Amino acid sequence: MATVNALGTYLKDRRIRLDPVALGLPATRRRTPGLRREEVAQRANISATWYTWLEQGRGGAPSADVLNRIANGLMLTEPEREHLFMLGLGRPPEVHYRATDGVTPRLQRVLDALEASPAIVKTATWDVIAWNRAAAAILTDYQLLEPAQRNILRLMFGNSRVRASQDDWLSVARYVVAAFRADAVRAGATAEIEQLVEEMCRTSTDFARLWRDNEVNAQGDGLKRLHHPVLGPIQFEYSHFSVDGRPDLGMLVYNAVSPEDEARVRAHVAAYHAPR
Repeated sequence: MATVNALGTYLKDRRIRLDPVALGLPATRRRTPGLRREEVAQRANISATWYTWLEQGRGGAPSADVLNRIANGLMLTEPEREHLFMLGLGRPPEVHYRATDGVTPRLQRVLDALEASPAIVKTATWDVIAWNRAAAAILTDYQLLEPAQRNILRLMFGNSRVRASQDDWLSVARYVVAAFRADAVRAGATAEIEQLVEEMCRTSTDFARLWRDNEVNAQGDGLKRLHHPVLGPIQFEYSHFSVDGRPDLGMLVYNAVSPEDEARVRAHVAAYHAPR
């Protein structure tokens, strides 16, 4: 009952925050601020009685379809819609993948602030869409690649330089495939990866074999050993972060394990980007 009452309270709070005039409704005199219950019901295409019961904590749990309609009617943001589902159904809404080809300037500034830590932002289909100067110097200079080639799977299985830089390529590749599978499902991008998976199975027998294993792995923290063509062997700690409000985006940050390696990375980044 407490959860139902919380749902009703939340619906009422969101309803009275809306400006009727801004939504194209007549500028009539109202006893209370916001929309009337029947106006929300009309915008959500549900019965006014059913909506009233929800606000009053009656009528049982609504369906996901009803909650989606109400979220649209109340013009909820994605975090607000997720909160509505948690109150109404005890779970977040089904994720719908949104393709993107860039990040906000604010997020790019976060990457750029990590001067000696290679960092990238990738999508659920593992396309790299943002990176910093350290990533360009240590990992891959994505700016030199066509956008379609800035994909971690294509690089891992189709780029000889990237393959040679891995300390234990097979273990890394197996982990990459398992984490990629989990990321795509979590972000609701199962349909979006079909073409990429077909391409990878066709062009790489290694990928095809690992994909058939059906392993799933969550991407988190760990150690990564690289054989850099200039710096030689170097070891990083890596951390994976979800981008707030964007289940389709993940940020990977690599930090050199030792102060000596960090100094080497910092010097190489400066030399790599020095004017020529």
